[in-house]
Amino acid sequence: MENTQGIQFKEVKELLDYITKHELEIVLFLRKIILECMPDCKEKVSYNVPFYYRHSRICYIWPATIPWEKMPKSVAIGFCKGDSFLDETFETTKFTFNSVDEVDVALLKEKIYEAILIDEKIVKARRRKIQ
Repeated sequence: MENTQGIQFKEVKELLDYITKHELEIVLFLRKIILECMPDCKEKVSYNVPFYYRHSRICYIWPATIPWEKMPKSVAIGFCKGDSFLDETFETTKFTFNSVDEVDVALLKEKIYEAILIDEKIVKARRRKIQ
């Protein structure tokens, strides 16, 4: 896949140094929540933004400074397997924020923990198929 963004980060620190101060505040806040909920996760840059993995991709943080046609002028946190969420009322797999005050921390943590459960189910299903 061709990189149409014109930039290429190898590490999260490079991204953090690149984005606006306003976005940085939101990204660091979201990152802190993710790392609190998943202290065993791996943080890796893909598509020039941080993705968070355990057995598979769980979520990502996407600041608007990093071009993507689907990205509004804000910072988004998206869930990679959002269509698998157990809560039928959860209609979107992406939250967008213009400030840290907009973040519903309790709801976000709930969705992160649910995404971890989905990740666990996927790895257990794979292991059963192998056996």
